[in-house]
Order: sequence, then C-alpha cells, then structure tokens
Amino acid sequence: MIFLKNAWYVAALSPEVGREPKAVRLLGEAVVLYRTQDGAAVALEDACPHRKLPLSMGRIKGDAIECGYHGLTFDCSGACIDAATQARIPPFAKVRSYPVQDKYGLLWIWMGEPARAAANPVFEMANHGHLGWSLTKGDQLLVDCHYLWLVDNLLDPSHVAWVHRTSFAGAGTDDTPLQIAADSGGVICSRWLLDQPPPPFYAPLVKFAGNADRLQHYEVRYPSLAINMGIYTPAGKGGPAMVDSPETYRMVSYNFLTPIDEDHTRYFWLQHRNTDADDEALTKRIAAGAKLAFEEDKIVLEAVHRGMKNRSTQTTGLLLDASANRFRAGLTTLIEAEAQPQVASGSL
Repeated sequence: MIFLKNAWYVAALSPEVGREPKAVRLLGEAVVLYRTQDGAAVALEDACPHRKLPLSMGRIKGDAIECGYHGLTFDCSGACIDAATQARIPPFAKVRSYPVQDKYGLLWIWMGEPARAAANPVFEMANHGHLGWSLTKGDQLLVDCHYLWLVDNLLDPSHVAWVHRTSFAGAGTDDTPLQIAADSGGVICSRWLLDQPPPPFYAPLVKFAGNADRLQHYEVRYPSLAINMGIYTPAGKGGPAMVDSPETYRMVSYNFLTPIDEDHTRYFWLQHRNTDADDEALTKRIAAGAKLAFEEDKIVLEAVHRGMKNRSTQTTGLLLDASANRFRAGLTTLIEAEAQPQVASGSL
C-alpha cells in the first residue's frame, strides 16, 4: 500500500475524540486518538511495543495511555513513563506519535515526517468566518473503495447527470467542454453552463427567478482534498467576466478523503455558502441533501471498485477521464519523490 505520507489528512470529526481511546486506521496504519485533560488531541501508534496489543484497548490515565495487557504507560510524545511490573523502564519502549490539529470541526493528522508538519499548515478555507457565510457541521461516510476512485469522481462533473438525477444533475452537464488546469498543488476542471435551469438541489437556494449561468468548479489538491464550487448568477451575468452581484449564490463543498487501506476510505465533508447564515433549518437541509447525494456516489463507487479489482476484460477510457488521469500522474510523481532517500545538505 503506497500513499503520500507528508500531508494532512482528516482523522476524525473533532467531537468524536474525547477522553476515551478511539481506534482508527489511516493509510494502512493503526492509530489511537484521545484528548488530554485540557482538551488537546493526541495521536499515537495503536500498538504496545511489548506484545502489540492495541493501546486503544487500554485506558487513559491523566494525560497518558496505559496498555491493557501489562500496564506499560505512554505519554503524549509516545515515550514510556511507567513499566508497572518492573522498576526499570525498557529503553526501547516507545510508540510513534503523530502531529494533530483541530480545525473546522475536524481533527487533522500528519502521517509523514513529524518535523515537516509545522512548515505545511492545514489549508485555509476561503471566506471562513466572514460575515454572511455559513458552514455546515462535518459529516462522514465509510466507503468500501480505493480513495482514488473517489478522487476521480470529484474531478468528473459529467457523472452528476446520471448518478444524481434528482439532486445535483442539471441541463447542459453532459456535453459542455471542460477547461482543465494543473499545477504543483493539484488539478482543476471547470465550465460555465449558460442560461440553464438550476439543478433541483440548488433551485430553492438561489435568490433569483428564472434560468441561471452556472459555474461548475471541480478541484482536487494533493493528495485528496477536493473543493467543488457552484456559482449561480442570473442568466446573462455569468461566464469568465462574471458580474458578482448581490444575487450571486456561492456553494462550496469541501471533501476530505482519508485512505484507510487499499479497499476502504473515510469520506469527510463540509458545505460552505454565502447566504442565509442564520437559517439553521436550511443548513440542516443542505447537509442532509449533500449526504444523500454522497450516498448515491458510495453505491456506484463501491461497485466500480469491485468491478475494477476483479476485471477480466479490457477497460475503456473516455475523454472525461482527462482530469483524473492528470491528477493521478501528478500524485504518482509526488509519491515516488517522497520514497527517494533524502541526501543530507553538503554531502557528496
């Protein structure tokens, strides 16, 4: 299993992690999460170095965690601070610790070299905390597929016309050309759909009547952070030279894909919009509608994963795969570079 390690991934929804050990599996590694007495999050290797019993089967003692087999106890840095059955603490009794950070109601974890985490902050959400903007509470799904099938899906505006017929689908989504851009951070594919009715999910949300000019913006940043944005203006005001009027409606869906292993992914998301910031009932309806749509994706992508893993005949590519193919190529380059031995500065 090869994943990009030096990156921030979402480990859990922040409210899920408390004073009881929580076992998670991330990038093929077993991790235990908990919080100290002052609420700080801790992430440790979930395996006691004695007999590899998961520490998550033990208990929290103060700010430390005690193994449930023979009482070896580890502090937040992963160092053993008590051997319980003997006076001398074994010198090699330690577990790996991972940098963690709470942000946007999500608990983020750095799975690579700890020293690199501080120089690579968790991404900044545009307009977060700005007046008039509203953010849904985080939600999640367990999807039984490789995370790159989800990435492919989040770089494919075309699929909504078939998978999401009653929610995100809308006229013009099957044949309007896509604009694709790639850089060192990821891939963006986008297109303007002009003078079309808003899709069913968005029709009650926009603040104007009649047809809309609509931007589909599908972006994935390496290794697996997707930003899907819909911008709606009255017909005639959209396009590359869009007039950003008070009627312009913006909805941004942030999607965070955390590989569990090659066959399972934890899918987290948030929705961010520029209207009705104080309408909690509307926020809940939007969150419920988004989850329903992502459950539609789950059904399809789990079947895709099974079909591709057990394929016995040749597959067929389509032009709409271009964005996903560029992303996969860029990610492969990053993973291969990460795997190369680091040469110390000044060495021959």
